[in-house]
Amino acid sequence: MRPLAAIGNVNVDLILGPAEPWPKAGTEIIVDHDELRVGGCAGNNALAWDSLGVDYAIAANVGNDQFGAWLKEAFGERSRDWPVEAVATTLSVGITHPDGERTFFTTRGHLPLFSFPEVLSMLDGDRLGGGYALVSGSFLTDALTLAYDELFAWADAHEIAVALDTGWPLDGWTETNRLRTRAWLKRCHCALFNEVETTTLTAEADVTVAARKLKDAMPADAIVVVKRGPRGAFALDRNGQAFSVAAPPVDVIDTIGADDVFNAGFMAALAADMPLKACLETGVAIASEAISTLPRSYGKPLTAFLEGTGR
Repeated sequence: MRPLAAIGNVNVDLILGPAEPWPKAGTEIIVDHDELRVGGCAGNNALAWDSLGVDYAIAANVGNDQFGAWLKEAFGERSRDWPVEAVATTLSVGITHPDGERTFFTTRGHLPLFSFPEVLSMLDGDRLGGGYALVSGSFLTDALTLAYDELFAWADAHEIAVALDTGWPLDGWTETNRLRTRAWLKRCHCALFNEVETTTLTAEADVTVAARKLKDAMPADAIVVVKRGPRGAFALDRNGQAFSVAAPPVDVIDTIGADDVFNAGFMAALAADMPLKACLETGVAIASEAISTLPRSYGKPLTAFLEGTGR
């Protein structure tokens, strides 16, 4: 198993819903479901990896309040060196809707202060050599994002392959955000975007064309993954060969964090040197489990997926 690390946003998620129709200002509605849980892209990655039983490192920060203490407690020894910023912890309130969509209200909190020197203080580049770093939350971690060139150079120096999932920009896919992301992808060995992000980022309506356009802008051996929600996932391997897997039909409870959970399953399987199609199947399987269970479950450990591929 190759080493794994998550670098990015860990925050608190408060999930409420479903809400339909959207309430008028000044009114109150009752919803059936509420859940306070660890959130953020990197936080969701880590929770899924814990469930899969794989080892990993995680670089994140928290605020100096009870939410920050709660987040650190949730990760135990792995959070020992997380910096505590002199601000409140980022809180994201997710309102779910009956059609599976969701609306977020998020405070800035501690995430913009997360920095590259803090990442270096938490991760051992030599120990992670030959492995993968899953970098996420690019448009929330302002200080770190400004130092991405340094982060990529550090990863290259230690032969760590970077997988990138930026998340949706707060101001949308403006031309500036598209240019920034394409520049980052030139230094990455795996792109992990959903279908809308992929087509919007490339200005290509066809997802296959869009994926190939992303790959053309990346290192020659890069992998491009497109997450397609209820339609499963699609990927181009290092040689440009296409693979696709379907998603099983499930009764959706909430889709918050589904992309992050898919990323975790896919990257864990990739780190175990599973075939690319099996990596897609692993990601789709645990994401499907996560969005359809309450309390949230991620399914069987990675060893079960390895046995399924005869490894």
